[in-house]
Amino acid sequence: MTVRHLIIFVCAALCIGHVAMAQTLAPRAYVITPIHSNGITLSWSYYDGGLDLNGAIPVTGATGTYHVPVLSYYHSLSLFSRSANLTGFLPYGVGTFQGEVLGSQPQVYRSGLLDLALRFSINLKGGPAMAAPQYLKWRQTVLLGVSLTVTAPTGQYDPTRPINWGINRWSFKPELGYSQRLGNWVLDGYGGVWFHTENKTFYSVPEPQLQTLNPIGSFEGHLSYDFGKLHYWASLDGNLWFGGTASLNGVTDPATKQLSSRIGGTFSFPLKKHQSIKISYSDGAYVRFGGNYRSVSVAWQYSWIGWPKFHSK
Repeated sequence: MTVRHLIIFVCAALCIGHVAMAQTLAPRAYVITPIHSNGITLSWSYYDGGLDLNGAIPVTGATGTYHVPVLSYYHSLSLFSRSANLTGFLPYGVGTFQGEVLGSQPQVYRSGLLDLALRFSINLKGGPAMAAPQYLKWRQTVLLGVSLTVTAPTGQYDPTRPINWGINRWSFKPELGYSQRLGNWVLDGYGGVWFHTENKTFYSVPEPQLQTLNPIGSFEGHLSYDFGKLHYWASLDGNLWFGGTASLNGVTDPATKQLSSRIGGTFSFPLKKHQSIKISYSDGAYVRFGGNYRSVSVAWQYSWIGWPKFHSK
């Protein structure tokens, strides 16, 4: 692997700028990069279909067509001699939504910030922290890592509206990740749980009330293939999430328990030495309760290794 090929690989590996939610499909999320790797990603996602309104509100047949551009930044580092990384996501949403609310069928337009998300990940096995020269000689076998994703209640939220970009609560997702390379094939598997704090002003008629959500478990799997020296890769993606029963003012609604899954595919290819493009598609495979929607996303990333160098004249 040459230095140029290393830059291209890092660029492709970091291109994961999705909103950090239970339904996200993110292949190669635990593949490591050299320390001091950086990536800035601009992604655009298009969604069309049903909505997950967090349960326990009088809305039926809710659908939407919306766009979510996301700006994210990735940085890798060494922690206890293990490869680690930190990623921040800042999403913005624009869309039109409709559904039956108390006998009427209104249509609304929303634009605004979604909740800020931060993800920290560290490899426990097979992923020692390496500078670029050592990384060029390294070959992946089995990787085992853990991560923690946190979303903060920074998104646009109005308790008098049934549809908001923010969820007005903190969320935390610890996760265990596995990745194994077999020749040109890479097998990934992740398992985690979303925990949520209370939303003390959840939309309810005639006035907002306290809403809680039970934990939501999630499993995610990917099988991807590298196209040799072209540095392209493609993957088949799938996930499953379950739980999340909602309670309003202490009254639990069993009908809000989720058991759903998505399937999709991803294709990534380099543009230049520091740039790559990733395209993905997913759709609901089984939806008992929640958002049954189609999603298409395109992400552009610029990546580099090391800190910017400033030269005086």
